[in-house]
Amino acid sequence: MDKIINRLLFKVQLKRKKTEQLKDNKSGVDHIEVGQRSEQLKKEDEKVEIGETKPGINLQGYCTNMDCLAAKAKLPVWVNIGFGDVSFKSDKTSCRCPDCGQSTVTSIVKAMIFNSEHTISSSDNLTPVKDNHYQCFYPIKSGLSYEVKAKKIRQHATSLEDLITRSENAMISNEIINLVAELQKYLITVVKPHKVKDSVRLLEKIKCDYNGDYNQVFDVGRFTILCDNATKLQTAVAVMKKAEKFNLIVSEDKDFFERQSKHITDFIILNYMFQNMIHLFYEHIRAWQPKNVEEEDLKQASDETLTKMNDIICEWIDDKGIQKIANRYKSHLDIGILKPPQIYKKSELEINDNAILKMSQFVYEQLCKFIPEKIKGKAIYVILYEYYKKYIIGDKNPASCADFALLLQESRNQEMEEDITILQDLETYIPLQANKYPHIDGEENEKNDTFDCYQNVITFLDKKEEKEEQKKVMMIQGKSGSGKSIFCRYLEETLWNNYKKDSKQPIPVYISFPKIYNIKNEKDIILQSLQGKHISKEIIDAIREKVSFIFIMDGFDEIFDKYNQIHNNYKYFYDRFNLNQWNTKIIITCRSKVLSDEDIKNTLIGTNQNQTLSMYLWPFTKQQMHNYIEKFANMKSKNKKKDDNNWTSQKYKETLNNYPNLQKMVEEPFLLQLILSVLPSLVKQYGAGSRISKAQVYEVFNDQWIDIHSQNIISKLAELRIQMNINKIKSTLKRYCLNLGFDMFHQGNQVAIEPDFQYQHDNDIWSKLDPEMETENKSDNVAEEKKETKTINEIANTLVWGKYFNGDSIAKYVLRRVGDNKYQFLHKSCQEYYAAQKIIFDILSWKPNIITIDNQQFQQQFEIYVEQLSINHKLLNEELGIIQFIAERIHDNNPLFINLKSRLFRIIKSSKNNKNVNIAAANAITVLNSANVNMHNRDWSNIKIPYAILDHAFLEGSNFTNANLTNVRIYQTCLNKTDFTNASMDGIYFGEYAYLEGHTGGVNGIHFSPDGLKIISWSNDKTIRIWDTVSGKQIQLLKGHSQSIATVNLSYDGSKIVSCSWDKTIRIWDVISGQQIQLLQGHSRGVNTAQFSPDGSKIVSCALDKTIRIWDVLSGKQIHLIELHSDWTRVLQFSPDGSKVMSYLPDSTIRIWDVLSGEQIQKLQGHSDVLTGFLFTSNGSKIISCSEDKTIRTWDVLSGQQIQTFQGHIESIRGIQLSSDHSKLLSYSKEKTIRIWDLASEKQIQLLEGHSEEVIAAKFSPDNSRIISTSLDNTIRIWDVLSGKQLQILEGHSGQIHGMEFFPKDSKILSCSEDGTIRIWQVSLERKIQLTEGSLDVIMGARFSLDGFKVIACSKDKTIRLWDVQSGKLIQILEVDLNGYSKIQFSCDSTKIASYASNNAIQIWDVSSGKQLQNKCSAISPDNSKVASSSSDSTVRIWDVFSGKQLQVLEGHTTYTGDVQFSPDGTKIISYFDDNTFRLWDVSSGKQLQLLKYDGLVRDCTFSPDGSKFIFTTSDNKFRVWDVLSGQQLLLLEGHTSGINGVRFSPDGTNILSYSLDKTVRLWEASSGKQIQVLDGYSTYALGAQFSPDGSKLVFYLEDNIIRIWDISSKQQIQLLEGHNGDIIDIQFSPDGSKMMSYSKDKTIRLWGNKHGKIIDITENSTVKCVWKVGIQSFGLTMKDSIWKNATGLTEQEKLLVRQRGGKI
Repeated sequence: MDKIINRLLFKVQLKRKKTEQLKDNKSGVDHIEVGQRSEQLKKEDEKVEIGETKPGINLQGYCTNMDCLAAKAKLPVWVNIGFGDVSFKSDKTSCRCPDCGQSTVTSIVKAMIFNSEHTISSSDNLTPVKDNHYQCFYPIKSGLSYEVKAKKIRQHATSLEDLITRSENAMISNEIINLVAELQKYLITVVKPHKVKDSVRLLEKIKCDYNGDYNQVFDVGRFTILCDNATKLQTAVAVMKKAEKFNLIVSEDKDFFERQSKHITDFIILNYMFQNMIHLFYEHIRAWQPKNVEEEDLKQASDETLTKMNDIICEWIDDKGIQKIANRYKSHLDIGILKPPQIYKKSELEINDNAILKMSQFVYEQLCKFIPEKIKGKAIYVILYEYYKKYIIGDKNPASCADFALLLQESRNQEMEEDITILQDLETYIPLQANKYPHIDGEENEKNDTFDCYQNVITFLDKKEEKEEQKKVMMIQGKSGSGKSIFCRYLEETLWNNYKKDSKQPIPVYISFPKIYNIKNEKDIILQSLQGKHISKEIIDAIREKVSFIFIMDGFDEIFDKYNQIHNNYKYFYDRFNLNQWNTKIIITCRSKVLSDEDIKNTLIGTNQNQTLSMYLWPFTKQQMHNYIEKFANMKSKNKKKDDNNWTSQKYKETLNNYPNLQKMVEEPFLLQLILSVLPSLVKQYGAGSRISKAQVYEVFNDQWIDIHSQNIISKLAELRIQMNINKIKSTLKRYCLNLGFDMFHQGNQVAIEPDFQYQHDNDIWSKLDPEMETENKSDNVAEEKKETKTINEIANTLVWGKYFNGDSIAKYVLRRVGDNKYQFLHKSCQEYYAAQKIIFDILSWKPNIITIDNQQFQQQFEIYVEQLSINHKLLNEELGIIQFIAERIHDNNPLFINLKSRLFRIIKSSKNNKNVNIAAANAITVLNSANVNMHNRDWSNIKIPYAILDHAFLEGSNFTNANLTNVRIYQTCLNKTDFTNASMDGIYFGEYAYLEGHTGGVNGIHFSPDGLKIISWSNDKTIRIWDTVSGKQIQLLKGHSQSIATVNLSYDGSKIVSCSWDKTIRIWDVISGQQIQLLQGHSRGVNTAQFSPDGSKIVSCALDKTIRIWDVLSGKQIHLIELHSDWTRVLQFSPDGSKVMSYLPDSTIRIWDVLSGEQIQKLQGHSDVLTGFLFTSNGSKIISCSEDKTIRTWDVLSGQQIQTFQGHIESIRGIQLSSDHSKLLSYSKEKTIRIWDLASEKQIQLLEGHSEEVIAAKFSPDNSRIISTSLDNTIRIWDVLSGKQLQILEGHSGQIHGMEFFPKDSKILSCSEDGTIRIWQVSLERKIQLTEGSLDVIMGARFSLDGFKVIACSKDKTIRLWDVQSGKLIQILEVDLNGYSKIQFSCDSTKIASYASNNAIQIWDVSSGKQLQNKCSAISPDNSKVASSSSDSTVRIWDVFSGKQLQVLEGHTTYTGDVQFSPDGTKIISYFDDNTFRLWDVSSGKQLQLLKYDGLVRDCTFSPDGSKFIFTTSDNKFRVWDVLSGQQLLLLEGHTSGINGVRFSPDGTNILSYSLDKTVRLWEASSGKQIQVLDGYSTYALGAQFSPDGSKLVFYLEDNIIRIWDISSKQQIQLLEGHNGDIIDIQFSPDGSKMMSYSKDKTIRLWGNKHGKIIDITENSTVKCVWKVGIQSFGLTMKDSIWKNATGLTEQEKLLVRQRGGKI
């Protein structure tokens, strides 16, 4: 390669001593050859010569321009003339000076002809000198004229063949052989090719490189000189420099190589390591004839790149420079070279036909294959990679996975810089806990089965599975503020850290759905996200091929409404977003309760549930809260400003404890952060112990947020010398946020998009603020300095968000910037708050145009305004957060909101006359219902509220005549005495269906036929009934049994039924005809089980006669009798092939019998307690059993050996069931839980908790996705198998549930009960509103306060609640730990509550603060100063309430305690124990005053009002009156025929009432014991009774849930109060007798009042109504005495449902 030789020669010259020798020829022209000159002269020449020599003619002379530095220094300059002919006179020239650029070089002293065939002659000798040597110097004499001709060196061949022949001869010539031999002397390797270039290749080269001139070609044949070190390289150059010794010419067409990438043409001298790659690179560009500008540019870049590589090879760059380049080297294995996008989807033919594509593919392949080891190789790789990155891929695109990752990291860093809140959140991040099922409000959040959320995700991401079984998606659900987004950001950060340590790790990409989602282009959501991070669309295919990802997709709930609008074949997000095109795992988050369970299944889980894992974020534990507070306080301290409060973490914690209702809020990470940030402000605004709502917290937070930004604006304006009222700024910012928050709701978009608009300089922006911010300029000069800005109104008004970005965008100061032109609120809940506030202020801001106005006029004027209200724009049903914020304001004590509730009622009323306010009315009633506002006894005739949500609403006695109730939800709503005459009810949602009517006794069981078209039920009424599944109509009635039917089973083909009964018979029935086919008799006692064999030919039965019998179906004959002798069995099962029968016995064994022989073939032993269930696996090879020993065991049928043991239950297991695919097993237990097990691994995969009593049945759904369960709590619960989440609670059965089934094809559930009903339930698929106030669990006790102004109640949800009697408004909620406490007692003044449990753990609480005072109490003295407790140590102890000091220990009882009571004056205590004694004690001395003995169990005991007597009842159905002073029995009262539930003295002590299980209430004279009155004739037990405070009335309640009031003097029932739909627990009168309160197992408290006076003054003509109700009524939908005359839109099934529930149509 001549160019390299040339450069090497110069390099050698610079390092070795050289001299120039002058040689004169005969013509008088001195020929200068390379000779010896002193090193000093050489250095001098190097210093003084200016200009550059190039191929062709070079002249040296002097510049005469005195402004030129060369001329001033008198330095000679070189002027390049190039190839051609030139004539000049030595001292009269005008050449251009290379230094100053002027034609002022007027004298020439030297000529140098470089790499040319040339001639030179002078005027004193016209004979030209010819030469073609590499470099020739000629001195120029003064005064002479010269003529020089120079042209490129040529071959001088006569033809192409001649050229090839000359080249072949040259390669074997003596001259070449001698040159090679010379090189070999120095151990330099010379490689000779076997032949020269072929004519085809040569012609191609000549045509391309030399325009067809073959005499320009020199590299026809070539040798390769290999030098493996610098010394050999310099030696080779020196030898080549002396080529004339061998009669050779060293030639270089420098000009050609400057233009054609400077390739080597004669010899290649390079390190052999890089020979192949560079040679191939050269080959790709040597014949390249660019066809367009694009190709020319790439060709030029390629030439330059090859030069750079040659410079490295030839060491024209020094070692440090090469090392510096090599330091940038990273292997393809480390950085992952990306394929050029231009060659994607291109065929080989297309690539080869396009020079750019061909070059792109070549360089890509070389970079992927070339793995250098030494420094030069690495430097060359870097040069090639940088060429690839810049010219092939393009500067804007990543050329490698490492580049791609760097771009993403830069984008992320920029995003963090722009949104400081993310950094702050990460700084205070606390690891979150999660579970496989959601946390339920009110439940303990510190459970043992929670796990670390992050670690669970990492385990999911790291897990390697078979491709088809791989879990692709992890779904994270959590409430708003539970930390989903910040967890995603934390996960992203940690995954990036992992990637930086190991580039083979997947790359995380955080995707905010609200920011990225585009309904029109959702399939490219990943592309949109990457483009937002500065990744171009062109490179995506290459990225997708090379990179593995983790997509962290946050906030699916925020786009769901739009997502769901599209009618797409793909519901599943993975398919809709084309995620299968990516090598990725997905983390996706969604708010809980926003999507229905069906929506979650369809959109986030998909049909292949095995691909998705899910978990639920749980609230912070106390420790997590403490850790967060520590971090938060540290952060605040670090970033503290001068005016900040100096709060320590301890102060934060102590202050939070002063606001009990905040304790629940701070369990959510976002709310904890938000509350801590405003806690100092909350303290100033609300006193300690105040009940602060979520809306109030957000109000303070957002005010503080706006204050901060207002101050920022003021500061900025001050810099510009602009003054402004800060209150006006705050007002404008608030108005801005209110409007924007509402518009975001209205548009269904959480991101506001700013129109494309080029902002001016920041100062220009500030000079034109929002027009509503009026400046107050005190200086005219300031005004003059204000600059005009261009308006963008014309553009902005055409866009949805345009009005929010006029002039300077306020969004810049109050919103989070989440993209180049995208903004959103700090959190979705902030947007919801502002939207709610906007709706509220719109409603409240209206004022009538006349100051004095009556209610009717007010309503008329208001109705005109309603149509314009924000609440009338869009249904709120999907915006549960907005509903909650509005609902909380209804109960807000701020006078600003005092009219909100009444205005909402007015909006509903306005819909009577205006159909255009339907949306407003529906929203208003939905909000009121969410606030749990009582809406009973309302005149709502003609209202129009389509789509309103009235689930759990209290609408008793309201009038809905002519109302539009289209698509309204009334799930589990109280509709007693409600009037729906002429109401429009199309699409109304009841949530359940009419039950199947027919049975007259408890229904013992139900089955679907195999085809699902029939339902079979059996009952205690001795009948079997067959029903049509679709219509619910009875098809057949099967009669024959004379006693209750135990079980019924169908044959496998569904054609026959077998039933067995306690009448000792088994009967076979034909399903179609309903006829009895066979009567099987033989058992001598009741038959409890009968079952068909799989082929339907046999029946196996077992009975209380201790036998198992096998029967032939066709003949009805007994085939085998198996006698069990000492034990009986109640469960049997055929094996799947019908060859065996399995049973279990009370001896804890399983027996297997051979059907053909009747012989026992296996006895399975291992359980240590009675078995409760078993089943065969599908192939019959294994048996699974469960037992009261708390274990589940798997057995091998053939060997009888135990294979597996499942342990985990802590109490007796009640049953098991296998999933249809036999992969999972469920078990249910006495401990109130259901567990799901993986059958293969024996691991528990779900724990389902929720039932309040023992679980008695549970089943998988047909598709194994859900489970239904029932319990002794008489509820049915639906669970999601995948997540373990409780989906729905079905309440309504009043007796124990005996059976339940999933409908085979519909979203319905069938159940039957002891209450005689068969019910059909609709599985709810809808979102549910959160009721903000008054949701109670079972009420443990309720009382009026001493002043009668408050109602106080204590619930199993661990709260004490106080309500205002007048308004029913909840005043206070106190959190108390009553877990495990089964009984409570109020002090006389209701200021304290004692709670105690069966384990003698006793606590006493202060009602006003909720604080625990003492932990020992069983009774409270009347003056509240003392408490008494009884214990299993047989003692009674008396304690001081305030000090906790023990005052007395009363000893004497010999057995377990019963109960204790203080006398009315507090001086005595009576105790009664299991030792059948009463003992009377003196409180002050602790002495025993009386010992009274009795027989039987004491049911109740009470003092007379004056304390002189006490009465008690015993289990002998009698009660006794004793004299306190003497200890003598005064009276024995008899009359009740069953257990007495309770006794009471009248207020004056003259009468006694008693109530009993004999269904009577009796009134007695206290002095004589005479029975005065018997209230009887009732069908249910009397549960409770009381005297009114004045003793004139008797109030009692039975199991029928009705309160009855009797007038004692007239002996007449004067009132019947209905409403409760669960057992009434107690009733209480207010101290003044004006009101009465009742509370029930239906979890509600009702306050009753007399419309025209006190309730103690009522007569039979008085109107007593429920004043208010608190709590959410359980036990389902009620509509007793409701009216549905001419209601339209109801289906026949719905009409039947109404009739069944007591409605009248």
